[in-house]
Amino acid sequence: MNFDLTPLFRTSIGFDRMAQLLDQANRIDQTPSYPPYNIEHLDENNYRITLALAGFSEQDLDITSEQNTLTVSGKIESEREDKDKKFIHRGIATRTFERRFQLADHVRVKGASMDNGLLHIELEREIPEAMKPRTIEISNGRGRQTIEQKPEAVKDDKKQIA
Repeated sequence: MNFDLTPLFRTSIGFDRMAQLLDQANRIDQTPSYPPYNIEHLDENNYRITLALAGFSEQDLDITSEQNTLTVSGKIESEREDKDKKFIHRGIATRTFERRFQLADHVRVKGASMDNGLLHIELEREIPEAMKPRTIEISNGRGRQTIEQKPEAVKDDKKQIA
C-alpha cells in the first residue's frame, strides 16, 4: 500500500525534516536487508548499532556521518583472490553494500569498533545547554528586591537640568 503525502507537504511550513522522515519511512520496504543489524538503547543518551559483517575487515568499510544521516558502506577488494578458489557452497555474503541510518537531532557518532565480524558503532545524544530543562526559582514578594530612587536625588537632578 502506498500513501501520497503530497497534501500534507503542501500545507505545512517548517516541517521539512518531518516530511523527509515520512517520505523515507514510506520507501523503507525498498531498502535491501543486507547486512543484518541491531540497534540497542544502552541508557538515556547512548545507543549502539551492531552490523554483522562476516568476511569484512576494517579496511573494507567506510563510515560517514553527515546531516543526521549515518552511512555504512563496504566493498571487499580481496575478491580477486577468491577467483582461484572452487567453492562447493558459498553462503558468506561479501557483496558490496550501503546501509543508511537516520539520526535524531543532536545524536553524534562517538566511535566504531570491529570484533569477531561484528561492527559496533557507538552513538551519543548530546542535548545543548539551551535545550536542557532548567529549574526556575520562584520568589515570594518579601524576598524581592526593588530599586527605589530617593526623593532628594530627584530634586538634585532637577536642579542640575535647570
